[in-house]
Amino acid sequence: MKKYIQHIIIWLVLAFLYLPILILSFYSFTDSTMIGSVRGFSLHNYVTLFTEPALIRMMFGTLSLAVAVALLSVLLGTTGAVGAYYGRRGTRRTIEIFNQVPIVNADVVTGFSICVFMIVLLHMDKDTYIPLIIAQTALCTPFVYLSVTPRLKMMDDSLYEAAMDLGCNPSQALRKAVLPQIGPGIVSGFMTAVTLSLDDYFIATYTKPTTFDTISTYVVNATRGAQTGIKTALWALSAVLFVIVVLVVVIANLRAQKVEEESARL
Repeated sequence: MKKYIQHIIIWLVLAFLYLPILILSFYSFTDSTMIGSVRGFSLHNYVTLFTEPALIRMMFGTLSLAVAVALLSVLLGTTGAVGAYYGRRGTRRTIEIFNQVPIVNADVVTGFSICVFMIVLLHMDKDTYIPLIIAQTALCTPFVYLSVTPRLKMMDDSLYEAAMDLGCNPSQALRKAVLPQIGPGIVSGFMTAVTLSLDDYFIATYTKPTTFDTISTYVVNATRGAQTGIKTALWALSAVLFVIVVLVVVIANLRAQKVEEESARL
């Protein structure tokens, strides 16, 4: 009886997490203009999604921003994690404490603070995208740090010293001995940063240019009076994003399983 109850709880949790997304995906293949009524099946939402100029600009701009922010976050987060790991204990502890602040802090507070500091005090122009990129990088970098740090702790400490003894200079030892070991953490941090950038709303609202919209800000604005065709096309966008995420997770897990099997054979 206990086993059945555990399975029921697991399925209820999965239904709570994924059923709304599946329902939205189902309606993206219909002619319905609102959830609750099915008029007929159609692909017009997907046609609109990939032919409407405003939607195409929004998706391309959001993806470009996410990749740029993720690259900067990986650079800063990886550098910080490596520096803290090989630094003194007090320095490492201080960096870890400050790294937790942006994670615990609410996004609306972070976005408003950066907006006041950069735009009001430093008089930066939002049309340059600099406040937006800096703000989202500040949001994503701590998560990259948290992704890389466990890989450093799992690494053999003697690898770096061995590389130095074999004739590598510090940069070569870092590149050839350390980075391959923490590579999975870097990739995980990059994907996390991309996801956070795509999902961010509050920081983007405070720091983005007036004429630029990310997916999150566009979706919120679209629910306040956009054309019905645009609103339903966003259902298709949600379905596409969900499928992409599922594929990335499945491929990543299959690759990790393959690597573990190859390591076990060796």
